[in-house]
Amino acid sequence: MFKNEIRLKYKELRRSLSENQIEELSLAIANEVLLLPIWEKTYFHIYLPIEEQKEVNTEYILHLLSGKDKEICISKSDFETRKMTSILLTDSTKIKKNNYNIPEPVDGIEVPSNKIEVVFIPLLAFDKKGNRVGYGKGFYDKFLAECHPITIKIGLSFFEPEELISDVTTSDIQLNYCVTPNKVFKF
Repeated sequence: MFKNEIRLKYKELRRSLSENQIEELSLAIANEVLLLPIWEKTYFHIYLPIEEQKEVNTEYILHLLSGKDKEICISKSDFETRKMTSILLTDSTKIKKNNYNIPEPVDGIEVPSNKIEVVFIPLLAFDKKGNRVGYGKGFYDKFLAECHPITIKIGLSFFEPEELISDVTTSDIQLNYCVTPNKVFKF
């Protein structure tokens, strides 16, 4: 299946989810995240969900990371350069939605991309080889290319994998894991 077809299919599947389903599935995903071999790491990058897109609610994972005293970074996006900056999440971090309804830090301490050890990645779909389909703007591919090569890349998905994404390019960066409500896929 091609990325454009996959985007349409999974946006429609997400639209069919109720708020209760999103919360239940997001909690199940957070419980699966506990099984990952990542807890000795320190610097974690996580996205804040775009509610209007019915993304996985990462609040449960944020609580896990906070409870384990991890350094948590969230991103601020520059839509002109398509570049993401990692900002350290602290008790005083102010969050505001940008023009695309993405919750972002207003300001804060920037953490260099090469210091990030684990990245939780939003996606629409993924395949059995660890390829992913996002919204098509390339923010995460660009960001992940700046991270250290051994940074652990974890997708979060409400749905099971597609067999194959047909039009993967060399600039597409593969996942190490994808966590669904019922299973952790390792690539």
